[in-house]
Amino acid sequence: MKDSPGVVDLLGVLAYAELSAFARMAEDAATLAPSLGDRAALSELAVAEYSHFRLLRDRLAELGADPEQAMAPFVAALDAWHARTKPSDWLQALVKAYVGDAIALDFYREAARHLDPEIAKLVDEVLVDEGRSEFAVARVRALVEAEPPAGGRVALWARRLVGEALSQAQQVAAARPELARLLVERAGGEQADISRLFATLTEAHNKRMAAMGL
Repeated sequence: MKDSPGVVDLLGVLAYAELSAFARMAEDAATLAPSLGDRAALSELAVAEYSHFRLLRDRLAELGADPEQAMAPFVAALDAWHARTKPSDWLQALVKAYVGDAIALDFYREAARHLDPEIAKLVDEVLVDEGRSEFAVARVRALVEAEPPAGGRVALWARRLVGEALSQAQQVAAARPELARLLVERAGGEQADISRLFATLTEAHNKRMAAMGL
């Protein structure tokens, strides 16, 4: 199914998601990290995001698509998402790095499972954790244990991130119906199946929150 109309859209949105995540993490590392060790750790994650972007860019070119044109339809929605969820401190930056992008990326991972195995494998590769959970979870738990009131504040932040991520996904789906169709087909096209898919995504988010002690 490499020639599916939704494949270029899927790889395009993921490519821009990885590119913008790289830029955002690099900025957060430079401006919000409280120590050189934290700055180095988040910068390493940013480098991993850029490596994922390159894989997606190269695959788009192999498929005969222009990577810049493939990413262009998603720039406005993803830039707006990052603008609305710009962290104000290190704790917010950690939570965004761990759970903020994850729920939207979960949608794209599910969409990819419906495609050619090579495409699905590539998507799984670029959405691999890369140590993000270990990095963020340990630091968030330590910060919340040191300052318990911060837990409630950051839990509200995480809830906002999810709401904004869902809004972003809706915008993307409305603008690119072929991409939305991949997800619907993956869920079987039935309302009950789609409801189960949403339940699965919500469960994954709740597990991430629990891992951070929130």
